[in-house]
Amino acid sequence: MAREAPSQTRPSAPDSRQAVVRLLVTLALMTIGTAGMYIMAVVLPAVQADFGSARGVASLPYTIMMVGFGLGGILMGHLSDRYGVTVPLLVGAVGLGSGYILSALASNIWVFIAIHGVLLGTLGGSSAFAPLVADTSLWFVRYRGLAVAVAASGNYLSGTIAPPVVQHFILEAGWRQTYIYLGLFCLVTMAGLAMLMRAPPPTGHSNVPQGKNRPRHLARAAAASDRPFGMSPGRAQLLLSIAGVACCVAMAMPQVHIVAYCIDLGFSPARGAEMLSLMLACGIASRLFFGAVCDRIGGLRTLLLTSFLQMIALFMFLPTKGLVSLYIVSALFGLFQGGIVPTYAIIVREYFSPREAGARVGTVIMATMLGMALGGWLPGKVYDTSHSYFLAFVFCIGWNLLNLAIVGFLLYRSRPTGPTAGAPARAA
Repeated sequence: MAREAPSQTRPSAPDSRQAVVRLLVTLALMTIGTAGMYIMAVVLPAVQADFGSARGVASLPYTIMMVGFGLGGILMGHLSDRYGVTVPLLVGAVGLGSGYILSALASNIWVFIAIHGVLLGTLGGSSAFAPLVADTSLWFVRYRGLAVAVAASGNYLSGTIAPPVVQHFILEAGWRQTYIYLGLFCLVTMAGLAMLMRAPPPTGHSNVPQGKNRPRHLARAAAASDRPFGMSPGRAQLLLSIAGVACCVAMAMPQVHIVAYCIDLGFSPARGAEMLSLMLACGIASRLFFGAVCDRIGGLRTLLLTSFLQMIALFMFLPTKGLVSLYIVSALFGLFQGGIVPTYAIIVREYFSPREAGARVGTVIMATMLGMALGGWLPGKVYDTSHSYFLAFVFCIGWNLLNLAIVGFLLYRSRPTGPTAGAPARAA
């Protein structure tokens, strides 16, 4: 009778009710924790006016925060691997809470920028993406792709909810008081939700569903985790990271430049902002749909599909000049690209050791953030040189082709009859 306890471990099994509840908590944490990147866009005019700075300088807090977001993802991933996801979440709660409050007390724009980079980016928002995505991948097996997609949708959901709420409080109380409210809200809610994430991930379960109907791509991935794609883990990680940079340079171009592109075509900035909102809303649907696709065909094939579709959408921007057609292409772009970034986490979980999931997901997410940063800047430089968004779109299509080449190569390397047949053979 003393050995009855193991039978009580079923709620901690993959794909269990406990895993679903944890996923809902994860969605809330990511929605709250990653809102900073959208909040900064809303508060920018008020900050610029308050500090009397140029628009370029007032835009730096966002850029530095995103760099910190990417770099901090690696740190938070290591903490998650070693101590569990609760620890980086508590660090993030303190980082976001203190970051917003200290930003409200900043005496000049440079202090404001530094706080956004260190507290809101590196120690704050970074805790609410890579560690949560990696943790979700450990709690699901058969529905891993869909679960990771649901978790990652919190990032786009925050972009839908936060801006109008923050704008309301800025009009009512000013940006400084709004930041204090945000700091207190993040500190209390994220710390409270983090305490619901203390349970360790399921152990003793296979990396793949059992039975004759299990997806073959997952069976191969489980056997190859010591030699992902038949390579050393470091080399495989490097190729995935380059692919992440390449696809996100292409992804960022319409998201960052759609408003300016509309102005160049003679439309108002409001129309461009509406197109951006439409992209993000369609991105949520895209993440859920391609998450389900991941569970059917695997992460690599899904990434190849979504990257190809993203390139098609970029091509569609080239001849598009009318207002209605721009709305349509923007919606298609959101539907095609929204599932890309979460797919990298699925690939890491399928092909690398689960013991390193947090750090490796954090590294790949950092690469995608670097791609997003470059995708906002490099096309702008192309436009400054050529005075043509046509060439800027072509430039980004070239980056998309690089991503397709790398993903196609990794897919070839993962074939059971290819040069890495030794690893999959062990699964037979």
